[in-house]
Amino acid sequence: MAESRDVPDVFWVLTTQWRGQAIGWAGDANVKTPHLDRVGAAGVIIDQAVANHPFGPFSRVGLLTGLEAPEAGVHDYFDPLPAGMPTVASVFGTAGYETAWFGKWHLGEKLRDAPPVGEAQAKLIVPEDRRGGFDWWEGFEGGFLNLEPWLHGSGRSEPEQVRGYQPEILVDRLCGFLDRRSGSKPVFTVLSLEPPHPPYGALPPSVAIPEADSLLLRRNVPKGGAVEARAREELAPYYGQIEAVDSALGRLFIRLARSDRPYLMVFTSVHGDMHGSQGVFRKGWPFEESIRVPLLFLGPGLLESARREEGVFGLRDLAATTLGLVGATGNGGLGGNDLSAWVRGEGDGPNSVVISMPSVPPFPPNCPRAWSGVRTDRHLAIWNQDRTPWLAYDLKNDPCQMHPIEDGSVHRRLERFR
Repeated sequence: MAESRDVPDVFWVLTTQWRGQAIGWAGDANVKTPHLDRVGAAGVIIDQAVANHPFGPFSRVGLLTGLEAPEAGVHDYFDPLPAGMPTVASVFGTAGYETAWFGKWHLGEKLRDAPPVGEAQAKLIVPEDRRGGFDWWEGFEGGFLNLEPWLHGSGRSEPEQVRGYQPEILVDRLCGFLDRRSGSKPVFTVLSLEPPHPPYGALPPSVAIPEADSLLLRRNVPKGGAVEARAREELAPYYGQIEAVDSALGRLFIRLARSDRPYLMVFTSVHGDMHGSQGVFRKGWPFEESIRVPLLFLGPGLLESARREEGVFGLRDLAATTLGLVGATGNGGLGGNDLSAWVRGEGDGPNSVVISMPSVPPFPPNCPRAWSGVRTDRHLAIWNQDRTPWLAYDLKNDPCQMHPIEDGSVHRRLERFR
């Protein structure tokens, strides 16, 4: 690689349950994301970014390893990432980077007999050899404590509760880490936030929650009944969470803009949230609101700015693509495809991506079935676990309503991509 001062620092910003439609650049009239809109206008936006596995641990495995979750040894919600598994951090480390993780992990041992939300899960210790090869690791396994999270890891052998809003705390911890840096090694840093994720009402007092009755719902939310009422009730604080996260990230964006080093910043989400679209809620579903996520690449001086790309980008390709964008060679055992040439504006992107839910997590109202499928730039085909066809949709005619196709033609046409 080039001299260290010329090698870009790399930052991944991961959120949880932020669907791709709920951001300013996607045209959502309910949302306030001024900071992300500003950096989005200077970056490369991928309009059809897709979570290959639209559920927390499965998607995180794909992000870190480039592998399908079962291929990496994570078959169900409670399986931890195996010790010694190659990750994007280990490859960046080999390339001469200092690596750091801040925030939600969700790839360690989980308590099977405790609720997913609460201090019991939040205070679980992630052993040092199960932290994905990051040099500095400061975070928590889970627990969904948007306020007053518990942190442990580097510099904190036992969990310690920190007062405040989780994204603001983690941004401050990351910025403090950057301020303490010594030497000229570049850094690869992941900021992993739980919001916007239930409990949606756990917000900093400075955020004004929009009026539920004033929200403009997506056209595929059934009107006039219990689904609409629930959608409005939870979407109001959901948009509040998005505004609060955007505000916290604004502080990070200012810090990066003042850096004397080149940098690459990637913003995305682990998966989306249905919020009543198609009449269902939460994630794990193969529909657009569950699988589509925002994806932004920002690299001042590295990438052509103010560009939007329409190809289909699966999150399992993010690690290889990020390494390619900064010129790191060798994949170190990672899966996924290097799409860096496309992100740079050199040629077209993929027009299909394989998606799946390997198993069913025991948390309704998430999707109650395992499935596999193919999402192209025009169509979606989903098979049940027994390989029988389940769903087929045309996305181009109306990506909100998704026109169903029931004659089997889409399944036959896309079978070769599986």
